[in-house]
Amino acid sequence: MRRMMMMAMAAGLIAAPAAAREADRVLMSEHPQGRAFQEAVGYADAVIAGDTIYLSGVVAGMAKGETDLAPGYDRAFKAIAATLARAGASWDDVVDITTFHTDLAAHIDGFAAVKNRYVKAPFPAWTAIGVSRLYEPTAVVEIKVVAVKPRT
Repeated sequence: MRRMMMMAMAAGLIAAPAAAREADRVLMSEHPQGRAFQEAVGYADAVIAGDTIYLSGVVAGMAKGETDLAPGYDRAFKAIAATLARAGASWDDVVDITTFHTDLAAHIDGFAAVKNRYVKAPFPAWTAIGVSRLYEPTAVVEIKVVAVKPRT
């Protein structure tokens, strides 16, 4: 088995893992504070591997003074749209969405209403998961997406 793997690597059939994360294919925050946090913790806004774009989760919650979650959801979807645009894609190119909700039953209808302003048919796959908490204490949902770059 080991010999077969060595032969495959020598033949170029197995790509080196580092090739997927070349610096020009890793999108870091454009904001100095955000980038400093990303570098300290060790993650990127997105990584482009071939034609696939993997976005890190984006959290949503209420800002000070808000009484409705819709503006927080909207901010998150706009942030994702901006990262997709930097990667050369849009919401139309998203193939998979995974969302993590601190109170799935209470928030799913409002969340879906905002999501449906951005995500149009034909719909991507979507998995919604209930969790007890998220990294950001004020967040109620984290949204993770995978997209495929459009053919040009």
